[in-house]
Amino acid sequence: MSMRTAGIILTFTLFIACGVASVFSSDTGVRTREAISPLEPAPALDPHKITLGEELFQDPILSGKNQLSCSACHDLDVGGTARMPRTVGYSGRLHRYNAPTIFNVANNYRLGWRGNFTSLEKQNEVVLLDPDLMASDWPTLLGKLRHSRYAPLFERAYAEEPSRDTVLDALVTYQKTLVTPNSRFDRYLKGEADILTSQEMRGYQLFKDLGCVSCHQGSNIGGNLFQVFGIFSRPQPNTDPSYDGDLGRFTITHADADIGVFRVPSLRNVGLTAPYFHDGRSATLADAVDVMAKSQLGEEIQKADIDAIVSFLNTLTGEYKGLPLKAKK
Repeated sequence: MSMRTAGIILTFTLFIACGVASVFSSDTGVRTREAISPLEPAPALDPHKITLGEELFQDPILSGKNQLSCSACHDLDVGGTARMPRTVGYSGRLHRYNAPTIFNVANNYRLGWRGNFTSLEKQNEVVLLDPDLMASDWPTLLGKLRHSRYAPLFERAYAEEPSRDTVLDALVTYQKTLVTPNSRFDRYLKGEADILTSQEMRGYQLFKDLGCVSCHQGSNIGGNLFQVFGIFSRPQPNTDPSYDGDLGRFTITHADADIGVFRVPSLRNVGLTAPYFHDGRSATLADAVDVMAKSQLGEEIQKADIDAIVSFLNTLTGEYKGLPLKAKK
């Protein structure tokens, strides 16, 4: 079976597993089924918990040295990530992976580059306690929160003092609101057939024809599958002998089959989240598309086709709090 055929079969399967959008063409009078579905708005959640979670997310008090906030690596002003290949930890060492965007994170089935979390609560706790990330511990953190301005905020939101469970719940409640619906492509999927340019539509057709949609599908356009990075050719590995990030899920499972396997990232707002890949190796979206074509599809595609695909990918940028999402300079 060819990879292209396998991709078609996988895409068909995902129509059932992930849901599909049905798009009506006024030109042909035909309604087509798409492997990508529109992103739904953020759910209605307790406003007190949202406000508390947002303040905690932006406050260095959560870190062991009171120097690092969650937003330091997941800046909403630059696509919910950080403009660097890999961020730097408390010890001065580069983190293993590029910081993934926090936008639409609750819509991913798997979390983290290795997909080692299926729960936002668990992922948040690991980040808080990791000595090279937030470098905190529960007794110290809860002590700080109980003797700070946060005490009445927890009382208002939870009718109790700060605890492990309420801290994690507040953070996760806020993160569930970081949804960016109503991209131009969402509007196309909902029936605005003329909202995309001919270049963008050509890019979307290439995205499907080449097989990109086999892995990047569903409402998050990714985020729910594992795939090896380098099906046809392994990309150039990191030259640092101490770096093991290229091993992917192998660092968790220690199974040879998981060498170089990563969670397929979401492509929502991808035009704002450079640099790309697990190690931030690609500075531009055009380079990332070229790398993916060669390594994942075995294709050498022309610049005009890359440009068309990039045009399509830029239609995936949505809105946050009703305003178009932009990356501030």
